Amino acid sequence: MSILCLKSVVKEYPGVQALAGVSFELEAGEVHAIMGENGAGKSTLIKTVTGAIKPTRGYVVYQGQTLPSGDPRAIIDLGISAIYQELSLFPELTVAENIFYGNETYKGLFLDKAKMNENALSLLKSLGTDIKPEVQVKTLSIGFQQLVELAKAVSKQCKLLIMDEPTAPLTNQEVKYMYEAVRRLQKQGVTIIYVSHRLNEVFDLCDRVTILRDGHYIETLDIDKVTEDELIRLMVGRTITNEYPKRTHELGDDYLSVRSLNSGLVKDVSFSLKKGEILGLAGLVGAGRTEIARLIFGADPLKSGEITIDGVTKLINSPHDAIAAGIGLLPEDRKTQGALLTMSISDNVSYSSLDRFSSKGILQPKLERASTQEFVSKLNVKTPSIDQLVGNLSGGNQQKVVLAKWLLNDCSVLIFDEPTRGIDVGAKSEIYELMRQITQRGVSVIMISSEMPELLGMSDRVLVVHDGSIVKELHPEEYSQETVLKYASGF
Repeated sequence: MSILCLKSVVKEYPGVQALAGVSFELEAGEVHAIMGENGAGKSTLIKTVTGAIKPTRGYVVYQGQTLPSGDPRAIIDLGISAIYQELSLFPELTVAENIFYGNETYKGLFLDKAKMNENALSLLKSLGTDIKPEVQVKTLSIGFQQLVELAKAVSKQCKLLIMDEPTAPLTNQEVKYMYEAVRRLQKQGVTIIYVSHRLNEVFDLCDRVTILRDGHYIETLDIDKVTEDELIRLMVGRTITNEYPKRTHELGDDYLSVRSLNSGLVKDVSFSLKKGEILGLAGLVGAGRTEIARLIFGADPLKSGEITIDGVTKLINSPHDAIAAGIGLLPEDRKTQGALLTMSISDNVSYSSLDRFSSKGILQPKLERASTQEFVSKLNVKTPSIDQLVGNLSGGNQQKVVLAKWLLNDCSVLIFDEPTRGIDVGAKSEIYELMRQITQRGVSVIMISSEMPELLGMSDRVLVVHDGSIVKELHPEEYSQETVLKYASGF
């Protein structure tokens, strides 16, 4: 029996059709995956179901009743909840206060905290976790905060739960907790829409999968009757035969050298990077990989150590110094650190290179726009205009905008920190190809990734980081996930 039915749903924005007549049904009690490339329409579909946006045409039926469009509160009251990658918790409040925010229990004029803690504990136990309801949310890891979000949704007596990339920021252990919680909810009769780019999750957790592409409904399939390759082909509209492009060019001499870097977690780190090389940094979460990158980029203060580029020692005390030295950073959190979401593509690409477009202190807008358009076209950023806000772009296209910024700035060293996090398989292959192209032109790349196949598939060498230090250098003939994990774990 269907619990949710989309009927010819269309959503149009100026110059863009985000959903093009999407229709499909959701069976009660199933875990149903929604998959597609970035920009396929997944987020728009979710926002339509939750009432965050009104469809241009079409409608959504839930338990035989047409949903009120554009009324999120009414839809929550009907039993539909959603949790997103971006958490909506209050860090200073306790777990229980967050779970029942807006639906508190009172004893007379005062909050009945004991009762709220009791009810929260019961909810958390039903999800298989022993999080204490009286602790402040800010003391929890991201993974446990995500479970609090889940408990918050369940507290609203939801019958349909939408989960949008719930495991994207989680460690492997935290992913296991999330799996357990999803399975428990399904046993309790909750129907789940599960949006993810991670194929292994979809095959582990879901009963059926619906594929969207360019705003169009493509197909709904039983998960046990489809292969990974078939899913990828349906999502991207083509067959991806070589996920990691071959890199055949000769590497140059040492270009970047760091010697005895020390600061906080980072302890006596030394290595070199060749011209045109992709150097991978492997390690567990918290090992210090991002901290090394931030020191090289001048984002964190360096206690001691030396950085040289092309044989010249550089004093890098700030990102401004790093940019002047030709170093660019694509940070792991592009939405808060890499891109200016409320500004246009043009502004994002050009803002670190404005001196190039100025004559006697006066900005030349035509030159700025022409240069921006050139790089946006080169990187195949999917957008109707360079005036589009970056926040309206898909994750893969946001990453391309950040890359365009550094290429326009003529950076000779680029640091990619989790470059494909939250990006679909088709966009990943585009990012990999762009990395191949820029290294062929002589740009040197440091790549940090928690996806082991990606790191080993793209890197010319891999340095393994443990507890703030480099503990092993690996060459391609030594590559294996087991070897990396052994050294990353301190063995």
